[in-house]
Amino acid sequence: MKKIFKLSVALTLVTILCTGCFSPYKLLQNTSSGNSGWGNGGSGGSNGMDFEYTEDVEEKIETINEIIDEKFYFEASDDEEREEYLYKGLMESLDDPYSVYYTAEEYTEMMDTSTGSYQGIGVSVQQNMETMTITVIRVFQGSGAEEAGLLPKDIVIGVDGRELNGEEVSEVVTWIKGEPGTTVDVTVYRPSTDEEITLTIERRTIENSTVSYRMEENNIGYIEVTEFYEKTSEQFELAIEDLQAQGMKALIVDLRNNPGGYVNVVVEMCDLFIEDGTIVYTEDKDGNIIDQYNAVDRNSLDIPMVVLVNGDSASASEIFSGCMKDYGKATIVGTTTFGKGIVQQVIPLNDGSAVKLTIAKYFTPNGNDIHEIGIEPDVVVELPEELLYEPVIPRDQDVQLQKAIELLTVGS
Repeated sequence: MKKIFKLSVALTLVTILCTGCFSPYKLLQNTSSGNSGWGNGGSGGSNGMDFEYTEDVEEKIETINEIIDEKFYFEASDDEEREEYLYKGLMESLDDPYSVYYTAEEYTEMMDTSTGSYQGIGVSVQQNMETMTITVIRVFQGSGAEEAGLLPKDIVIGVDGRELNGEEVSEVVTWIKGEPGTTVDVTVYRPSTDEEITLTIERRTIENSTVSYRMEENNIGYIEVTEFYEKTSEQFELAIEDLQAQGMKALIVDLRNNPGGYVNVVVEMCDLFIEDGTIVYTEDKDGNIIDQYNAVDRNSLDIPMVVLVNGDSASASEIFSGCMKDYGKATIVGTTTFGKGIVQQVIPLNDGSAVKLTIAKYFTPNGNDIHEIGIEPDVVVELPEELLYEPVIPRDQDVQLQKAIELLTVGS
């Protein structure tokens, strides 16, 4: 167990802007630089946590292990697993559901699936950080999940017969993932029918496309953004260029059920519409500005725009919608967003594992703190209850989309 005292901090830092979820079965992050403030003498103060691992602590851990090995009735976990849970317990002592420890396997999973394609069942999920329940918010077309009948709003309660008991979502993913062509049994509670269902789902290679678009009536462009990943900004700009070539006169940006992503990507996307000024900024616990992201493009797209949001639009989605609202660039339509305005930093350790730590809050250009508040839409439109459980909402029944088209048509 000596290694617990010897882990050092690597230099790579990753900033998280997400809802405590990952999607599709992965966390969303943004590479950034700066000092970690980790350990004794780190920047940002001690937070009253200058805890030193003395010989007494090491002795106590060894004593507890000896007692377990000697007296525990059931089969005990191996040394490596027991050690990993020591680190997890240390992070849990912070009483912050967003601050967690990742094993090397979990961290690799998190980093490997933010670009390109990935192997999984093909869903986007969100974890409630108070209840720790994991809820499906999107089922991808052509996925094993869609074929098996998994639906939005299904709550995951078991994997291969193993019941969930408050595990962090990144840990649950290690139970679900596997080689393409293999299957996994996922047990869910379905609120719409008040029943528990176990579905056998095939794992497949899922192409990680985050932007889709089309031209609606009256030359209104429609772009749906499902996450903010490395190539999302590029895909978004190409979609705008194509729609402009088709004669686009107004634009709908659909961020419903988008849980967030890379902060630099959403900033690049905001910059397409903002000529000058602050897009978003972050503050530490003392009110000091850590990062301030400003518009640099100087060539802003100025056309009538609506941004669609709902209660599952979070973090980076809220940066985009908050920025567009503050600058009067778009009308926000839908329901109040998730309200996740705190920032986590992922700090890799030298054995391949990592810790994620809450370090700051972010604020909209007008200085609005949206944490646990969300972005209020300019025009509130609720989807009918029965449509909340549909994998794909029929266009003619999508009252939020229809309201957006109406507003842009009237304004043209």
